[in-house]
Parts: sequence; structure tokens; C-alpha cells
Amino acid sequence: MDPGFQTLVILLFHAVLAPATALHALLYKRDPRAAFGWIAVCVLAPVAGPVIYLFFGLNRARGKAQRLGLGDLQIGYERGRMIEHNHPLPRQIRDDYRDLARIGQALSRHELACDNRVEQLVDGEQAYPAMLEAIAEAESHILLTTYILDNDRTGQAFREALVAAAARGVDVRVMIDGFGEWYSIPRASRALQRAGIRVARFLPPRLLPPSLSINMRNHHKILVVDDRIGFTGGMNISDRHLVDAPDNRNRTKDMHFQLEGPVVLQLRREFLRIWEFSTGTTDEPPLGQPSTAGELACRTVTDGPDEDLDRLNMLLTAAIATARSTVRIMTPYFLPSRELIGAIQAAAVRGVKVQIVLPEVNNLPYIHWATRNMLWEILMRGVQVHYQPAPFNHAKLFVIDGYYSLIGSTNWDPRSLRLNFELQVEVYGEDFAASLIDYIDRAAHAGREVTLEEVDGRGMLVRFRDALCWLFSPYL
Repeated sequence: MDPGFQTLVILLFHAVLAPATALHALLYKRDPRAAFGWIAVCVLAPVAGPVIYLFFGLNRARGKAQRLGLGDLQIGYERGRMIEHNHPLPRQIRDDYRDLARIGQALSRHELACDNRVEQLVDGEQAYPAMLEAIAEAESHILLTTYILDNDRTGQAFREALVAAAARGVDVRVMIDGFGEWYSIPRASRALQRAGIRVARFLPPRLLPPSLSINMRNHHKILVVDDRIGFTGGMNISDRHLVDAPDNRNRTKDMHFQLEGPVVLQLRREFLRIWEFSTGTTDEPPLGQPSTAGELACRTVTDGPDEDLDRLNMLLTAAIATARSTVRIMTPYFLPSRELIGAIQAAAVRGVKVQIVLPEVNNLPYIHWATRNMLWEILMRGVQVHYQPAPFNHAKLFVIDGYYSLIGSTNWDPRSLRLNFELQVEVYGEDFAASLIDYIDRAAHAGREVTLEEVDGRGMLVRFRDALCWLFSPYL
């Protein structure tokens, strides 16, 4: 074919695709920075730009959710108006936190559930035995979703327990993120399917038919057994969370949670929503009867690039705004939105003690560098930032005034707050908050405080590296 004719075809192809994709980005991207970036890519990169946008820029998760009817649920608000909830708030909620409870009610599809018990499980040494014991005692159904299920000793122990449960007639369903499953080869999903387990993969990348939505991941960590007991938090299923193992070269501290009570039914519902999203099937296991042995009020809140977009960002901002004495944040990745930075600054200025605990050694060093580029904004307002020593800590904890806590899968970065499907649980209660505060404070005291002088004293080359990573922070 004549080279001149090839060039003409390419230019015509670009002339059609570039305006169409740029217009789509202009109309449907909610963040002006993202819209501007995608428009530039579509227009300035001949052919490749529009193709990249078609693969990576379209929000297929929202479209699929709407086709399945998930995007039309009454989840607190519709476009332009709030939805009133008829259920009164529990009397046990402190008066000064009833406004925050109403905000959570408006942002969640779940009501506050009373009579729950929540127990913290530190690292794999505590979490995995409790989870495996629950699986071994299952009689009706097991619902498990995780971002990573490694093909190591821990992963094999879970697979064997799930296969044994299925063999005795338990309805076992496992959902693994379609991208996260590639962290370990051979993939756990194949081994489970060969054993007869019902397995779903969330938005798996594939070439035919094309589906490369690698940005929108299911980051939920849920285990529900017979609706009697549930587990959630930030921990994947992997040997790396066995911190005491002497041969573990990738030690990763973390915290998971065991839940009992009506809130377990909320975890069940969230699992089944994503199960339907991934499989298109609506069959449900028999509804179990949760215990009512606890004293905590809890509620599940989800966030994602579908109709749940920005809910956790709004909830975190509102929670910080209600704080009267203390705000404690522990997260492995800290690249908050402008709204959250403003809320943190405002809290510190009005006299609230804000403490942020980050890992000094990060498994993703470029995020650590990007974070250092923006720390001055909060340090200059009196926020205390502590680096905790190795090993890397993957825990995500948030506590306000020693009373209100958020636990779950969400990091404080753009990927978690805008791209991933995330799940958090609100917990109202002093004793539970005190246990998290003890963990956070001990980690802070074991490390060191970061000063504004240290951040300002970085060399020019280090500043350039940190700023360059920060520039790409929306995509990290």
C-alpha cells in the first residue's frame, strides 16, 4: 500500500476518533484535571490516544452496574436531591455524633445496626486461624472476596479449607479481583474451579473481547460464614502477612476484623451485589440469623467508580469536620484529595490534635516520594506526622475523638477514593476506638516524627523526584 495513502487513512481515522473520544471525556469525566488530561491524550496522540482512552478511560463498571440494575439502587441520594430515610438513629449514638450518623445514613444503602461485636485481629498470625476456623465450622454458606489470594502456604490452607467445606455440602462462593489474581502464578481461581468451587473474577483483563479496565479494581475484603460471623479489613490472603515467620522476606503488618451481629448481613449483601455484578446471577444462599451479643453500632459504607463515587471522600471529610479533640489516621498510602487536605488543615487550625501515621519504608516507594512532596501543606498547620519503622504496615485505621472509627479496605489515595471498589465499616463505641488508638499510638511512638524542617531540607534532586511522582499521583 502506498505510504501516502496509509498516512491519509491514519489521519482520517484520527480525525473521526479524536473529537468523539475528547467530547466523551469532556462530558463524562467528573474531575476537570482528568478531563483535561484525557482530552490532551485523545487529540495530541494520533490514533493511539483515542485507542488508549477506549481501553482505559471508559468507566465500564458504571455501565455494567446500570445494566444489572445496581446503579439505580436508592443509596442515600439521587441526582440533585437527598433521599430521606425513615429509620430513626439508635439511641446509643452520642448526641454530638448524631449529625455524622445522619451523613453516613445518607451516603450508605445500610442503616446503623446495633448489638454488634467487633474484634481486631493483628497480622496473619491472628487473622488467618480465626478465618480458617470459621470456614471449618460452616454449615450453610461461605462468601469470600479478596483482592489477592496468593498461591503460597496460606493460600493453599484457605483453598483446602474451602474445598473441604464444599465437599460437606456448604455453598462456597469465592470472588477474586481479575487483576489482583495475577499477583500469584499459577492463579488461585483456576485451582478452585478445578476443585468444583464457584469462582467469579471481577473485571478480568482480556484481549478478546477487549476488556482492559485495569484501573477499576474490586478491593473489598469480605468473608461471611453462615451470616453468623464476618471478617473484613485491609488484609489479603498471603504469606506476606505472617510477620513472625523467620523466612518471610516481604513481611507486611496489617489488621483485620472479626464481626458478629446484624452488620454481618450488610457484608453479605455487599458480597452478593458484586457477585451479581461479576456473574449476572441473582441466586442467594439461605438467609442466616446473626447473633446480637455485642454493644456496638455499625454500618457498612461502600465507594467505587459507579454510583458510589466520592462517598467515602465525603464521609471522611464530614467526620474530620465534626472532630472536637483528636483525629488519628493510619494508612499505607497518603495522597488525599484537596477536600481532605482542607479538612485536615481546618481541624488542626481550630485546635484539634491531628495525628497521621505512615510507614517509613513503603512497598511502593514512588507513593512515599509523592507523599513527601505534599506533607508541608499539613505540617505547616501543626499536624503531627509520624513514620513508623519497618516492616511495612498495610493497616488502614481512622478514629475520631476516641469514639467514631472507620475500618476496612480504603487507602487515602486517588486509586482507593476514586477508582477502586472499596468497603468500610463505621463503628461507634469508646472501647473499640480505644483499642485502635492504642495500636496507632504504639506504632507512632516506635517510629519518629516528621518535621517541616526535614521536608523543606530535601536536596534539589530529591525534591524533583518527589514532585515528579506527585505530578502523576492521580494515576499511581
